[in-house]
Amino acid sequence: MGYYIMSCPMAELIVRNTVTRALQADPTLAAGLIRMHFHDCFIEGCDASILLDSTKDNKAEKDSPANLSLRGYEVIDDAKEELEEQCPGVVSCADIVAMASTYAVYASGGPVYDIPKGRKDGSRSKIEDTRNLPPPTLNASELITMFGQHGFTEQEMVALSGAHTLGVARCSSFKNRLSGTVDPNLDSGFAKQLAKTCSAGDNAEQPFDATRNIFDNVYFNGLQRKAGVLSSDQTLFASARTRNIVNGYAFNQAMFFLDFQQAMVKMSTLDVKEGSKGEVRKDCRKIN
Repeated sequence: MGYYIMSCPMAELIVRNTVTRALQADPTLAAGLIRMHFHDCFIEGCDASILLDSTKDNKAEKDSPANLSLRGYEVIDDAKEELEEQCPGVVSCADIVAMASTYAVYASGGPVYDIPKGRKDGSRSKIEDTRNLPPPTLNASELITMFGQHGFTEQEMVALSGAHTLGVARCSSFKNRLSGTVDPNLDSGFAKQLAKTCSAGDNAEQPFDATRNIFDNVYFNGLQRKAGVLSSDQTLFASARTRNIVNGYAFNQAMFFLDFQQAMVKMSTLDVKEGSKGEVRKDCRKIN
């Protein structure tokens, strides 16, 4: 937990202040920072592979269709710049991404929790690896399998899905539910709302819940009303395997917060590279 206590005692404060400033200017970045950490950890572990730019010889993860709408890279860059001035070559980009996600959660009203530090930055970032990110069309049993491959339980998968208490989805991610026969798990009134959103095109944004910048359990209340935006949201209530977990979180926000923070700490330690297995990048967007 105190990984930088001797080598860079201000590290956490610097990241926290950078994130706080960025969110005061644009609260919608909180969702982006949490999603960035998730998309980083699910591919090659939490190693900042998501931050690497493509080169002439390599198409990187960030250029995958699954990552084109990721936001918040400049927040990580700003924190890194300040850390390099204070303690050059000490704080990894992977740790910055992980820390930024925790500050984004609590700046939005979510639980306050600490994560262990000491992740090193990886050198591999390949567009084809992003096929291991869960697409928005998965049903509950497919989500259980995919998260299970990373060691998560059904409960942890539902808790992590609750990150959709923040942010928006683009029409391209849910229009499949509106074409032909309308998704039977979709409330008819809400289906009209989604169709109205999509009338503005594939990039039109629909908030996941009624409080898009507040970290709360309103997302789960929406699922109970068949007002989940993505198939992969609504399936959590439609499926008997996960419905009771959704009901529990909709009823008890404190329980959701506790399970979420525990699952996030677990996610932040997925396949981390320690010691000589990675490096500390000077510039988060390229290998040293």
